[in-house]
Amino acid sequence: MRTINHWISGKTVESTSGRFGLVTNPATGEQTARVALADVSEVDSAVAAAKDALASWRTSSLATRTRILFAYRELLLRHREEIAALLTAEHGKVTSDAAGEVSRGLEVVEFACGIPQLLKGGLSIGASTGVDVHSIRQPVGVVAGITPFNFPAMVPLWMFPLAIACGNTFVLKPSEKDPSAALRVAELMAEAGLPDGVLNVVHGDATAVNRLLEHPDVAAVSFVGSTPVAKHIYRTGTGNGKRVQALGGAKNHMVVLPDADLDLAADAAVSAAYGSAGERCMAVSVLVAVGGIGDDLVRRIQDRIARLTIGPGTDAGSDMGPLITREHRDRVASYVEAGAAAGATVVADGRGLSVPGHDNGFWLGVSLVDHVTPAMSVYRDEIFGPVLSVVRAPSYEDALGLVNDNQWGNGVAIFTRDGGVARKFQLEVEAGMVGVNVPIPVPVPYYPFGGWKASLFGDNHAYGEDGVHFYTRGKVVTTRWPDPATSSVDLGFPQNR
Repeated sequence: MRTINHWISGKTVESTSGRFGLVTNPATGEQTARVALADVSEVDSAVAAAKDALASWRTSSLATRTRILFAYRELLLRHREEIAALLTAEHGKVTSDAAGEVSRGLEVVEFACGIPQLLKGGLSIGASTGVDVHSIRQPVGVVAGITPFNFPAMVPLWMFPLAIACGNTFVLKPSEKDPSAALRVAELMAEAGLPDGVLNVVHGDATAVNRLLEHPDVAAVSFVGSTPVAKHIYRTGTGNGKRVQALGGAKNHMVVLPDADLDLAADAAVSAAYGSAGERCMAVSVLVAVGGIGDDLVRRIQDRIARLTIGPGTDAGSDMGPLITREHRDRVASYVEAGAAAGATVVADGRGLSVPGHDNGFWLGVSLVDHVTPAMSVYRDEIFGPVLSVVRAPSYEDALGLVNDNQWGNGVAIFTRDGGVARKFQLEVEAGMVGVNVPIPVPVPYYPFGGWKASLFGDNHAYGEDGVHFYTRGKVVTTRWPDPATSSVDLGFPQNR
């Protein structure tokens, strides 16, 4: 059985903890590897390696960092099919989703390649008589990243390239459910020329996470995951004096107004709700049909989902793959039953799906649940699976109120032909990312990614200029120099007499 070990100071390090997690192929249910689960001493080794590398890396030239990042980009391009295959094998997502994940991670690497421009400070000449003031940004130190199972390559690539470009060193703790892609993108950094110890990968569970949050040499922590864990990360990390950005869960709404192009809206809803098996924090999980369009819109969605093919991610014809684990599959399926029991209408039921030749895979078909109300658990909870709830709202104001009353504020979308209403919505809605006729408004990397309310704990969003600010500390320098006209300068040369 293959063992996935840690990556510390530029080399593979075998675990000594004696604890391992199971890595499975979700399409078959078979165990394909075991992953080492670090104990405290192994986490300490990774942090020590990062600390040792910090002194030289933080003073490295911007030209050196940029050269390594450009080389890294080329390696990611060369190995993107290999990385995508790892995603499919351990997460289960179809090939197109896996390729898209690698591409989105690459975009952040390309953004980080512009670090010389991003780290420029400011200068004020003559702030007072003979006094100049300038600002600089410096790295914070050793940074930890704790990343989720649903985007095992992309989310690490949101973090460590930018953190490293800013002069920090990094310890990555990826999800133990599908760790190979994160490990591979880290190994490629070494091939690009990154010095040993600047980037380290330690696998583990809560033991590793809590040690990173408590370790005195870790200065900052980036996290993406569920809201309960994000709260724990934020409280524990800040309680130990660390800078923390913790991105939590979501319940993203897609509001469809009566004037919208309903075919466009139906296509968008199917893609946004069921892509990547709904296992993404930007998935649309609630469709808000405004006015009298609900029945028509539901019929259009029902027609489209009937044509979806669910199967192994390695099959070119598959539109959606399995869920990550059997336990998660069963939990997601339970919400369909709960919705029906609460009085909702199950228009499409994904339970009981079987895929020939893959009987032990973690399969769940797509589900469409209509006439959902905010009191139902299928509406209240983050499901993180291929379940789309439809809520009817009589007016724009009612739809807006649904979104704003929800505890999460990650992403939201509105579909309409009315520019004035769209402008009003983007100003009034309480969410961090807004799409207008765009169902999944994930920003391009030169804008920050992050939500509001219970979807984000901390002041800085991920990547973009927010990412640069999170991974650096500002410093302002005030200087005064003597006027040369009133100074006597002795160059120290011998006098000729």
